[in-house]
Amino acid sequence: MPAYGKTTLTAAASVLMALSMIINESLVARTFGSYTLQLFEGERHAWWVPTLGVGLLIFAYIINVSGNKVIGKTSQFMAILKIAGIIVFAISGLWAAQFTFMDLVPESNDVENHSAVSFIGAIALSILAYKGFTTITNSGGEITKPHKNVGKSIIISLLICTVVYFLVTLAVNASLSISEIVRAKNYSLAEAAKPVFGNYGLYFTVGIAIIATISGVIASVFAVSRMTAMLTDMKLIPHSHFRMTGSVQKHMLLYIVVIAIALTILFDLSRIASIGAIFYLVMDIIIHWGVYKHLRKEVNANGIILITALLLDIIVLVAFLWIKASSDIFVVMVSITGIILVFAGEKWFLYWKENKEKTK
Repeated sequence: MPAYGKTTLTAAASVLMALSMIINESLVARTFGSYTLQLFEGERHAWWVPTLGVGLLIFAYIINVSGNKVIGKTSQFMAILKIAGIIVFAISGLWAAQFTFMDLVPESNDVENHSAVSFIGAIALSILAYKGFTTITNSGGEITKPHKNVGKSIIISLLICTVVYFLVTLAVNASLSISEIVRAKNYSLAEAAKPVFGNYGLYFTVGIAIIATISGVIASVFAVSRMTAMLTDMKLIPHSHFRMTGSVQKHMLLYIVVIAIALTILFDLSRIASIGAIFYLVMDIIIHWGVYKHLRKEVNANGIILITALLLDIIVLVAFLWIKASSDIFVVMVSITGIILVFAGEKWFLYWKENKEKTK
């Protein structure tokens, strides 16, 4: 807000961030469903994935309304389990597959049909892997000495995630070809475990994936409810109690979970991820420009880094939109419509609120 003030741009960018986080919750919820189904043999009906995803979102809501102590202990316990489990999977997978650095070079028949634009566009989806860092910033009010520890938490988390993601990527790449990864895109870790560990590895990997998705949704739902409650207090977004009791944050928890459930039911994994990536990149561009234009000197930000990040966001967004316009125009239409509705809705709400305050 310091960059643009209480304007439509501030409100719309904040809503886009919140929506991208809610979309990410739907993505993780469906991922939970896809991995859980790997534990069962026989015919798997398509409706089981969204059904399990909806169940996870309801569980996350129950945990979040149980209080901060329950959230904190649950998240901490699951975080330790998933980090340790993923590292064990990655290292064991590399060892069992007799990994060498030559395995990093894809075979020619895997890349011959893909352009440079495709690889750049793929970065847009990988950004969602780091989407959870907004959870840290939006939970700042619950952190001891936030001015000091929020930045430290992000740096430590980045280091851990970079190492873990890199190891997992190497392990999957060593076990599966690119075409096999694409075929098993909704449960690639489980598929990578089969040739290396057999059924025991499959159960272990699916178990870790289930823990990771559960903890991710719980933490994200909490962070978005905090953020949207703050936006409500700042009168940047509308809010109605609908005769519900309790705090605004509790109300926002329910709204967020309902929206996430609707997205989980209506969209598949790839479409959810694509819409979330577009929303997030647009929001990121707005923030980078705002900091560069209005806050660079105040916060001692490096202008070169800001402009570089801004240009990279634009390049990735354009490449991603180009790819989606060619392969799935529906995603582009939904994303553009969503962005227009967010800006138009915020413009109308702020105008209505201003006139209402003048008439008092």
